[in-house]
Amino acid sequence: MAIEFEGTTDPTGLEVYDSIEQRHLHVRTSTPVAPRTGDGERFCFPVDTTCTVETGALVFDQTYSVSLHNDAGRTEANLDVGETARLEDGTQFVGLSGPIRLYCRVEATGTIEVGLNSIRLSFDDVVPIELGARSLHERPVGTITTPADPEAMMEAIAVLSSALKTTTPERTWPTLRGHPPLIELGDEFEAPDAVERPDADVTIRVPPAYQSVFQVAPLAFYLGADVRPGVEPTLETPQFEYPLAGDDRLEDVVAGLLKRFFFLDCLVRTEGLFQYDLHERAVLEDALPFDLAETYAASLPEQLESYLEVPLESIEEYVPRWPLTAHVPAEPDSVELLPFVVNELGVVREPRGSSLDAVSNVTNPGASFVRSASARRSPSIAPSDDERAFVVPDVADESIEHAWFGDHVPQSASKATIEAYQNQLSRDSRSESIEILLVCNDARMLGEHDLLDDAYGKRESLPFDVHSEFGITTDRLAELLTDGGYDFLHYIGHATPDGLRCSDGDLDVRTLESVDVGVFFLNACQSYEQGLALVKRGAFGGVSTLRDVVNEQAVEIGETMARLLNLGFPLRAALEIAREQSALGEEYLIVGDGSTDIAQSEGGAPLLVELERREDDKFDFAVRSYPTKGFKIGTATESTLETITDRHITPNRTPFYCVSEESLQEYLIWTEIPIILDNRIYWNNGVGAVTID
Repeated sequence: MAIEFEGTTDPTGLEVYDSIEQRHLHVRTSTPVAPRTGDGERFCFPVDTTCTVETGALVFDQTYSVSLHNDAGRTEANLDVGETARLEDGTQFVGLSGPIRLYCRVEATGTIEVGLNSIRLSFDDVVPIELGARSLHERPVGTITTPADPEAMMEAIAVLSSALKTTTPERTWPTLRGHPPLIELGDEFEAPDAVERPDADVTIRVPPAYQSVFQVAPLAFYLGADVRPGVEPTLETPQFEYPLAGDDRLEDVVAGLLKRFFFLDCLVRTEGLFQYDLHERAVLEDALPFDLAETYAASLPEQLESYLEVPLESIEEYVPRWPLTAHVPAEPDSVELLPFVVNELGVVREPRGSSLDAVSNVTNPGASFVRSASARRSPSIAPSDDERAFVVPDVADESIEHAWFGDHVPQSASKATIEAYQNQLSRDSRSESIEILLVCNDARMLGEHDLLDDAYGKRESLPFDVHSEFGITTDRLAELLTDGGYDFLHYIGHATPDGLRCSDGDLDVRTLESVDVGVFFLNACQSYEQGLALVKRGAFGGVSTLRDVVNEQAVEIGETMARLLNLGFPLRAALEIAREQSALGEEYLIVGDGSTDIAQSEGGAPLLVELERREDDKFDFAVRSYPTKGFKIGTATESTLETITDRHITPNRTPFYCVSEESLQEYLIWTEIPIILDNRIYWNNGVGAVTID
């Protein structure tokens, strides 16, 4: 059972325990309580476990977002700090969004008070209160074992959807899509008792071939579909059959359906439990061939049949940018990657591209120096012994990140490894401070260190503990990497494929048994192999280089990356923006998990503001939102600029809205956010006016 309730006496109250996420929540009560098993059918919301207690008050000694819902689950109010609300006779639900999602079903009069450090529900008498809890389920609940046969893998892939909390359009909300269970190869199929596919009346049939089975995994997960062998790829429901084969590749058809179904569900969900204004709905509702309210009330097969009436081309410009495309080899071991890819609803494609024997190095005669540890720069760089070749992937611009799995070293894509994902499964909860290690091993690069020291640690609500080291030895660097326990390493210096330059030689990370570093940025020439070694020995992901990098440009991209990571942008988003703002292009690449971050963004998904000048002392204003581990695709995001309404589906870019400089400055005074104007990035610390002339 994911959630357990237990009464406590000192202090009196209720202990709520999430065995998946290892989270505890204590609720104080006015009198001792003995929780009784409740009925989950009495809740409008997906819950894992319920109980009933009798008390005159519930007190939460933390601040959570609080929502008040009617008896049908529709949101009636959202309460902020300092606000109160009255509970009237009749069934109402109080929702609390914390480390464990909690709902209180109340049929009594009382008061909700949201204080600065606590939330109190007081009732006019001692009354029965029903509580329902749901795990945020960001970790897998268990492991499925499957033989290497493609038909056996179909069963394993089908039950990945056991992580769905619902099969209604609300599953587009990230908190209602838990992390799928893991998959590993074994002699026979075996799944934990808690792993069970929802009854969704949807089946996907594909030929029993690895590539076909892998490519339908994200769609099968999202629809809660069974996966069965078939001669021709087909989507089947009691209402219709839809061919997945034709002139287009299977991967293209599946990707198109996933995007279409997900996006239209995002529009339809606005008629559900959480009703709100949405930009995409306002633009498209009148052009859709179905009624949103009627579609919300329909069965899943009926919804899908309606969605198929909408050509993807007619809505494509409004569909959110996909966070991830995974290029997965058609090999048995690749099945173990799928739970991590599916967790992000990543599109799965066959790895295709053009092989290279070497990549051209960068030459810039005007540069002061490059960050190469070699005495001479070679015109090209050959791949290391454990790699087959460099490859230029055949990719379309459909996702923020293209993750290349396998042995090749990619250009224009990330080098993804299963170790990067597995390393995070044992990650503990973040402490109150984020431990950052800055290593500067060349005195000529102290300017970058000083910029970074200023960039990190400027958020009072999430303080950074920055530790700097200069000109250190190989033994000292090895000690810091293996025993330091740092959340983030920013290395400034020189590198070769065989090591990171230290005062007494090169440290080859491949000689270390393990490292205790979460995320890294190796801002040095040719640091790819060392970054890959960090990931394979314990790190989650980071940024490395394939070629030599010019120092001036390395300083620029280093500062940009640091500031964006500080604001909660994940690696994939930070690197995309940094590339746009630098003359450097393919020199830098992500190694490991591109969704990794070092800080949580404040107030939702991280935003980038784009401004264009107008002639009337006004600006055209738009935002780009990016997904994170906490705010995945499907999150609703808005800028909070009072003069416009721009709530949209993340990740995406809003249209431009005309705003006055006065309203823009008022927004920027209180908002810490990066700004793009005239192709230049400005940094706003959220205090005082911003110079945008």
